[in-house]
Amino acid sequence: MDLKKQVQDQFGKHAHLYVTSENHAQGEDLSAMSAIAGANNSMTMLDIATGGGHVANRFASIVKKVVALDLTDRMLQQAEAFIKNNGHSNVEFVQGDAEALPFADNSFDIVTCRIAPHHFPNIASFVKETYRVLKKGGVFLLIDNVAPECGELDAFYNTVEKRRDLSHHRALKKTEWLNLLEISGFTIEQMISFTKTFSFNSWFDRMGMPLSDKQELENFILQAPDYIHNHFCVKEKDGRLESFQAQSVLVKVKKR
Repeated sequence: MDLKKQVQDQFGKHAHLYVTSENHAQGEDLSAMSAIAGANNSMTMLDIATGGGHVANRFASIVKKVVALDLTDRMLQQAEAFIKNNGHSNVEFVQGDAEALPFADNSFDIVTCRIAPHHFPNIASFVKETYRVLKKGGVFLLIDNVAPECGELDAFYNTVEKRRDLSHHRALKKTEWLNLLEISGFTIEQMISFTKTFSFNSWFDRMGMPLSDKQELENFILQAPDYIHNHFCVKEKDGRLESFQAQSVLVKVKKR
């Protein structure tokens, strides 16, 4: 199946779970994003791959207008219900592709994208499109899970994510993100890293995958070498996997 069809299928079936997911609804990364954005009530903002609408909801009370874009129509419906229930009427909901944005050049003061680019098959196109729709001097705020710089740890982390979610493409390394953003014309202004703890049961169960796949992935993680357990802070109890840790980053860049 085409990766984008997998994304629509996966997130369409479980859209409601992303509105209430603790990792998506809360987190210091979301607070940090709004704190460093420099947003005000004269600005128009685009939130790419809005998911449950948490970023759009946070910024709706700060900026003049938010456009919330997502590839999956059912996800947009859930986000719209969530945001309108919070009393916001300045958010527009648009179905569209992050790699081919349906907007004119120089349209937005701020573009955001949180915990989504690891699903995009062509990250370079996504970054190019983000640059195109931003106004000169505009700010792009990116949050995503990142892979370790070590090749073996990178491969392990991306394998775990892919086995849990077929719509996962690849989590980039921090250095890959910085390189791509600078090459695309952005000026790097700030980067903040966050440790993320994943409770294995809730993290896996959100995908609605078969129990047999869950057991296979649990065994794969538990049987990994000690240096992998140490890096990802794998916690187990009575022979069962409880949790592990990974990392995400918030990057603030500006269009020259």
